Amino acid sequence: MTISGEFFAFMGLALVAIIGGVLLLNLNKVVHMVVALIFTFVSIAGIYILLSAEFVAAVQILIYSGAITIIMLFGIMLTKPYDDESESKGGKWKKILLFLGVIGFAFAVYVGIYNFPIEQVPSALHENNTMEIGKAIYTKFIIPFELVSVLLLAALVGAIILAKREDKEADKE
Repeated sequence: MTISGEFFAFMGLALVAIIGGVLLLNLNKVVHMVVALIFTFVSIAGIYILLSAEFVAAVQILIYSGAITIIMLFGIMLTKPYDDESESKGGKWKKILLFLGVIGFAFAVYVGIYNFPIEQVPSALHENNTMEIGKAIYTKFIIPFELVSVLLLAALVGAIILAKREDKEADKE
């Protein structure tokens, strides 16, 4: 295995993704949790860029880091959080066992990946990725693409109708 700049970039992005995930699970404030989630999503987009999947990276940033995170933030902020701060019995031992389990799983995955025989086959994956995806969507998959857009439009209209109906019921009371 040769150590290159791409290897260091991957390790840095993977470390940020893992730290973001761990912080997401351990932080108490909702806004801090969402920021940790954004760090995780953006670092995964960086890994996609290292894999020469620029379109998937752009979609990752636009959809997940933008839209999904904002929707989650609104959903969490509009619901009443539980204020139960009491820690269950054996909380320290539970955390230690959980940490040991995570380390054991990570070691098993590491050993499994590096002992898995993968043949390297030359391919032309890195040539005009985004253009090839666009050609596939607008030629071979145009009908499913349009059906998904109609489905999303119907869902949007349904959500508007449900919201209007709730407003009318609230006005009657």
